[in-house]
Amino acid sequence: MAGLSDYAGLAARLGVDAVAIVPGPNFARMTGYDFHTNERPLVIVIPADGPPAAVVPNLELASFDLLGFSGAVFDWRDQDGYQPAFAALARHLPVASLAVEGQVMRVFVQLALAAAWPGLRIVDAEREISGLRIRKTAAEIAALERAIAISERALANVLDNVRMGQTEKQVESLLVQALFAQGAEDMAFAPIVAAADNSARPHASARPDYAIRPGDALLLDFGARWGGLCADITRTVFVGHATDEAEQVYDTVLRANQAGHAHTRPGASAHEVDDAVISVLEASPFADRIRTKTGHGLGREVHEAPYIMRGNHQVLEPGMVFTNEPGLYRIGGFGVRIEDDILVTDTGCRSLTACPRELIVVGP
Repeated sequence: MAGLSDYAGLAARLGVDAVAIVPGPNFARMTGYDFHTNERPLVIVIPADGPPAAVVPNLELASFDLLGFSGAVFDWRDQDGYQPAFAALARHLPVASLAVEGQVMRVFVQLALAAAWPGLRIVDAEREISGLRIRKTAAEIAALERAIAISERALANVLDNVRMGQTEKQVESLLVQALFAQGAEDMAFAPIVAAADNSARPHASARPDYAIRPGDALLLDFGARWGGLCADITRTVFVGHATDEAEQVYDTVLRANQAGHAHTRPGASAHEVDDAVISVLEASPFADRIRTKTGHGLGREVHEAPYIMRGNHQVLEPGMVFTNEPGLYRIGGFGVRIEDDILVTDTGCRSLTACPRELIVVGP
């Protein structure tokens, strides 16, 4: 299992005895394997010094064996309950302090750990644990590129088949089918397909009863998952024709997107990139339509660090990947968002997304 030493080193730096990892993005990075999150706790404890140990449901042992885990394993069956396995773990691996993933570990797992080690000091180290994967490896970048390529092929297919009179739900169905037809292992998230006034809701749900009309904005926010990595792309097109207002708003968002590309480089901060992007929107006649920050990190999760927003002075480093997704949204009118996935390189940045950013009119 790769990566165990990273967590042992992190425990030492945090001044705790061990780090506990549960199924989720950090677990997948460490083991190369995904386990379902359900009512059965599974946890790996990696001490600052010495071999790791794990509590594993008995029915998962055959799958857990595939990890090549070298530490002690304490399994349990449903009819016996999991607390005796946690007690055995505690006898095997005495610790007084433990760092956990505050956004991933569920309360009942934390309570089981606390009951096994009376007086245990539990530290929320979400930022530090997830920070181990903030700089993507070459293999992760390759997986991202494949997920994005799949997504872009799916988008091209859908845009070729959008017609006036279709509902948002029908377009959503076309998009989901196209993602899997192009090779997606899964969807990175439930896609957003929103037309007309619905496009002004940044996290809209597709409507089954709205038929797309001439002049509508049509916003598609979606992504494939491949190799455990997520794509996240948004393009806004217009159906039949675009009004003068739509063209002006779109041009403003496009210039903001371009500013994000231009200001991304190693040593710049997330604050500086967001400030450059949002300043373009603020200087426009549409400043009252700003509702979101510039973007968020992207990788094994759709939303992860670094968060591209004013006030976040985290310095960008080569290997970081984030979304550049400025938008303008007029409630009751329409919204425009253009979202790219950006890789910070040694000398600047590279857009992993290649699909057109220019205004597109679709549908006969």
